[in-house]
Amino acid sequence: MSDPTGPDTSHLEGVDPYDALDREADALAAWAGGLADDDPAWDRPSRCEGWSVRDVLAHLVAVEEYHHACLDGRVQQFIADGFAAGHTSLDEFNQAGVDARRDQAPSLLLTQWAAADAETRRRLRERDGGDMDSSVGPYPVRHQAFHVATELATHADDMGRPVPDDEAASRLAWRAAFSRFALTEKDPSAVVEDRADGATRVATGGVDVVVDEATLVEGLVGRLPADADPDVRTALSAH
Repeated sequence: MSDPTGPDTSHLEGVDPYDALDREADALAAWAGGLADDDPAWDRPSRCEGWSVRDVLAHLVAVEEYHHACLDGRVQQFIADGFAAGHTSLDEFNQAGVDARRDQAPSLLLTQWAAADAETRRRLRERDGGDMDSSVGPYPVRHQAFHVATELATHADDMGRPVPDDEAASRLAWRAAFSRFALTEKDPSAVVEDRADGATRVATGGVDVVVDEATLVEGLVGRLPADADPDVRTALSAH
């Protein structure tokens, strides 16, 4: 870790966020592309409250506008435009992005997302090692790529994309590695230990817990079950 008061980047050693992002994008495009516009799967409820599977895809299209604003260095104007349109919270902003695409067929949404996402991935990879604009100011491109990959993986799970057995272990490994980093990004004083048995110890916010990798990943992105241990929820609530 280069800055003792900053996030622990050692958790990310040996993990390529661009490759992870490429794999997530390719897998989602292949799965979603296999669903016809009239497939009932699009209307199935997703893990995102109030959103169908199709709504999550529409959200992914909308989110690409934010990614491009970051890459273009115009995030503050992007946020200001959202406020000017009457969106006073992130939830309102996200819902507006879905509502604006309510009449678009899934195949069109997929085409739009795939093109925009490909540009995002290309530009992130090209700028590796530098900083980029973000909602919190200049931010390392490599770290942002991890955030984008994590968001895509989370929403793929929200939509119900099946994860093949030969993909599951490596996918969980990089997501767990990023989750450990993200916890120290939220709280640089947090104790986040990758244990030899594969579990992770997290001590932060007045709690000290040990969790498996799946729980770590789900907790970081707010996908723990309703009956989850409150201490675990507190420790993992980085997002």
